[in-house]
Amino acid sequence: MRPELARVPVELARRTSRRSFLSKVGRAVVALVGGSFVAVALAPERAEAHHICGHLYTTGSCPHPFFPLTRVDAFGWPVHPVHGYPVDDDGRIYTDRRQRRRKICQTRVPDEYPGVKDPRYGGGWSRCCAGRVRHIQDCCSSSTIRINGDASVRGYCPDGLRVFCIAYRELNVAC
Repeated sequence: MRPELARVPVELARRTSRRSFLSKVGRAVVALVGGSFVAVALAPERAEAHHICGHLYTTGSCPHPFFPLTRVDAFGWPVHPVHGYPVDDDGRIYTDRRQRRRKICQTRVPDEYPGVKDPRYGGGWSRCCAGRVRHIQDCCSSSTIRINGDASVRGYCPDGLRVFCIAYRELNVAC
């Protein structure tokens, strides 16, 4: 190998983090083997749900007043994405039962997507985000498409159900 080509990966590694370096090398290999079209499709910035603390897959967020930041409480009700106070369907502080406030997965999803029958939260996974644990939850249904229009995946859903959209819950646990 020519010495000037050997320096390229070393210089790239010095300018980037390990994860970023591996991502760039991986995309370069895919581009070499599968063409630039595949490499562009794998770019993390193209992932629709990239907003949830490093979540790099393409399942979009469930409908929420602060979409795409679909933050919910332990019972599935919408809360403000930064401050965590309860909000109604218009994003205002929820202070009165006369305000319209629907649970995200169980009520709002089927109201806004009539083809999605009996959605419910399945499992999920946790990530460390800004020093706190964030739990990302799958909203599961029998639908064979996801909120973003492509084929749904099984994710952490119970048998027979597939992921329609995702939401997250901020836990009061340091990480």
